[in-house]
Amino acid sequence: MKKILILLLTWCFFMPWASAQSTLQPKQLDSDDKGIIYDKELTFDARFHTNGLAFAVNYGKIKTYYLTKYYHFELGRISHPKEFKQSYDIPNINSPGNSRSFIFGKQNDFFVLRAGYGIKRYYSEKAKKRGLAVGMTYEFGPSLGILKPYYLEFNRVRDNTSTPVIVAEKYSPETEATFLNVNTIHGAAPFTKGLGELSVIPGIHAKIAAHFDWGAFDEFVKAIEAGIMIDVYPKKVPIMVSEENRPFFVNLYLSLQLGKRW
Repeated sequence: MKKILILLLTWCFFMPWASAQSTLQPKQLDSDDKGIIYDKELTFDARFHTNGLAFAVNYGKIKTYYLTKYYHFELGRISHPKEFKQSYDIPNINSPGNSRSFIFGKQNDFFVLRAGYGIKRYYSEKAKKRGLAVGMTYEFGPSLGILKPYYLEFNRVRDNTSTPVIVAEKYSPETEATFLNVNTIHGAAPFTKGLGELSVIPGIHAKIAAHFDWGAFDEFVKAIEAGIMIDVYPKKVPIMVSEENRPFFVNLYLSLQLGKRW
């Protein structure tokens, strides 16, 4: 009876501690990585770079304290360095308000869909704690450039009358004379003009960045990245008419990242 009582007391003493251990450490990847609670993460990015911005989603698999592999999907916009908005604030005869600001000499809006595979490595011991973890990310993959014709509105006079009208036109060899005559421009056409005339250019992209994570293994992800990215295409991307266009874009960027681990 005495032995049975001792066994019961021992069981009551150790069971809560064992239960707590199973709660705090539900997963053990190997002998060097005890304590990893999460093995997946989903994050959302807002990225601001020198020639545009982008929004992205990342799905990652946490391999060790110091290594996460992830897949990246992104929609962004790239502008030409020589783009400059101007406005005449002319009353619009076709709708309330004034004319829209426009970019003189712009031929196409340029958007980019990117898909990538990346690696995130931490080099700080804080990766195991709730402090600031410092690391690097590396990413590469295909991209799809999307060109949308950029329409401007021009002042015109209706045939056989003196009635003024506003006409929306995109750049072409036939419209070049008026398209590049700033005195005939009324303003920019609505953004939706030209959505039915999209064209695509396949390419590739890559990036490298410093990564700073507050609580690298907390449930909620709070991180920023600062780095450099490059997009490369097989031909020059026709964003502007008269300025030199390029087949590649190099950008410095800053990214805010929020998400969750499980």
